[in-house]
Amino acid sequence: MHIADDVLIQGSVREPEQFAPLFDRHAVTIHRYLARRIGAPADDLLAETFLIAFRRRAAYQPLGLDVRAWLFGIATNVLHRHVRQEERHYRALARAAGEQPRPHADDTVDARVDATALRADLAAALAKLKARDRDALLLLAYAQLSYAEIAATLDIPIGTVRSRINRARKVTRAALGLADRLPEEDM
Repeated sequence: MHIADDVLIQGSVREPEQFAPLFDRHAVTIHRYLARRIGAPADDLLAETFLIAFRRRAAYQPLGLDVRAWLFGIATNVLHRHVRQEERHYRALARAAGEQPRPHADDTVDARVDATALRADLAAALAKLKARDRDALLLLAYAQLSYAEIAATLDIPIGTVRSRINRARKVTRAALGLADRLPEEDM
């Protein structure tokens, strides 16, 4: 029998063990998002995210959206405490990818080298974004949340989500030298 997430949260206020299925359902997705954002500390940040969610479960308000948005909101706030580390991570990726030597003329190897160089440029572009713009873009790209879910996650209006994602895309495209080659995304 599948019990809805919001019912589990409400029930866990009286019976804390009812919170466990929420971890089982959402931990992998939240962990994937955190790992893509921050790397190795994702396990610790995942634990911190669910600990905070457990502690705040009595105050949870469904707002008509999936519990994932609430959990991603907590995860994103946990990430904010680690933003400096994240920015250092992207700068290190950019440096490391830029330092790799270019191998022989094999097309497959060339494609990998080009992808590595693009990853370096992307990492550098992400490091330069304002944290709030990066959050919106990466919630869309990594967590695959809808604009409405991102708005709920970040507790901002959907128009602000659209603006932040649009701004982040423009900055990222410009940094990658793709501004003239890619069409604007539909908002």
